Amino acid sequence: MRFHPLFLILTWLVTRASWAQAPVKVQVVVAQNGSGDFQTIQAAINSLATAGGPLPVVFVKNGIYHEKVTVEGKPGLVLRGQSERGVVITISQSNAGFRCDPANATRWDVATLNLRNSPDVTLEKLTVVNSYGADHPQGETIACPGAPNGQKTIASADHQMALYTAANTTRLRVQHCTFRTLGNDTVSPWDKETGMYYFKDCTLEGSVDFYCPRGWAYAENCRFICHNLNAAIWHDGSANREAKTVLKNCTFSGDAGFKLGRYHHEAQFYLLNCRFARTMADADIYPAPSGDSAPRWAGACITTIATARAVTIAGCIITCIRPSRPPPRSRLPPTGLSAGSGT
Repeated sequence: MRFHPLFLILTWLVTRASWAQAPVKVQVVVAQNGSGDFQTIQAAINSLATAGGPLPVVFVKNGIYHEKVTVEGKPGLVLRGQSERGVVITISQSNAGFRCDPANATRWDVATLNLRNSPDVTLEKLTVVNSYGADHPQGETIACPGAPNGQKTIASADHQMALYTAANTTRLRVQHCTFRTLGNDTVSPWDKETGMYYFKDCTLEGSVDFYCPRGWAYAENCRFICHNLNAAIWHDGSANREAKTVLKNCTFSGDAGFKLGRYHHEAQFYLLNCRFARTMADADIYPAPSGDSAPRWAGACITTIATARAVTIAGCIITCIRPSRPPPRSRLPPTGLSAGSGT
């Protein structure tokens, strides 16, 4: 049987079109028991293209994943857990200990979950833990070639990040996630020039400055649990006079006498309809002694949390403050980290 050349050309074009329209994979599955496409989260992320169209959702089945996860050059990534309590990503690492190792001199991935050059990322239903403080309640002294006498003593509450974002990780959306450490800087979205971050229905727990966004940040319906008296929240708005951190319908609890917040650089705090434990100190959001000595923007960065209404002073910090009537005692469930548990 002979076919007309035109028929053959049309057949080839139709076949090629069907190839082009073949559905792309919309989801890759991570399961520790081997029932998915990958057994580790990092392997699943590494399998994704760095450019050229929408990425499949990385769906993580319940399990405790003892791994550091790094997202580099994956715009639009969706990392979704099966359940917030069921998917736990955990490491045990202090920033100081990480930096003492000469092999890490050029590395930037200091947290449990790290993102860079990855705008429009979505994180959903994950618990992200850095258990260093729980694993080292008395701290430790380690070998450190760059330190005096070749040793460094690290406190239990030393900087230990659960989430860290570097440059070009803007428009980050985080929903139904828990971030826990017993140290400083638990959640550190740090693109101060262009960073925009949204947290909704999340739990954040840590020590000093444990929620410390740079740039623009909006947290809604989130729980903040502070294990230090110095400050729970922090902000850096020094790269843009319009940068601010907004917290709406959030709750704050922690160690008796904990202060609400502080700053090292120019900052704007907006707290709208938030509720504070009775044990929170009646203290200002205050400038840290080691902060900038010469602010870039005009006006004194001073405010008070003693009144029942919002206060604006010199346009530098605006904060909506403690209600005139004390709220009921916190009903938040226990959230302490247990050593080695990853929860």
